[in-house]
Amino acid sequence: VRLQLWDTAGQERFRSLIPSYIRDSTIAVVVYDITNLNSFQQTSKWIDDVRTERGSDVIIMLVGNKTDLADKRQITTEEGEQRAKELNVMFIETSAKTGYNVKQLFRRVAAALPGMDSTPEKSKEDSI
Repeated sequence: VRLQLWDTAGQERFRSLIPSYIRDSTIAVVVYDITNLNSFQQTSKWIDDVRTERGSDVIIMLVGNKTDLADKRQITTEEGEQRAKELNVMFIETSAKTGYNVKQLFRRVAAALPGMDSTPEKSKEDSI
């Protein structure tokens, strides 16, 4: 499996580049900041852009990031789950800062790939 990551940081100035980023992509990870309502509201637009370019031939994961800032949370886990359900995409919450659920994010999208085992084995490295 070849993994190539493109990070547009959700900035509007990168919007015109989205088609070239996702043209040959199998997976799209759309991340919002759980402490920023506007970033959450933009997720539908980003997911629509992905589907416009790739149709239904793409795995999409909606990610609520910055769980380490729970005291500043503006979007509940339930709201994220509901948005994912409405848009028919996968969902997870993470903290890039602490690493919470980051490996799980990649495991879940990898498991969703055609031909991949949906229950990847746990390695010693992943054990606590």
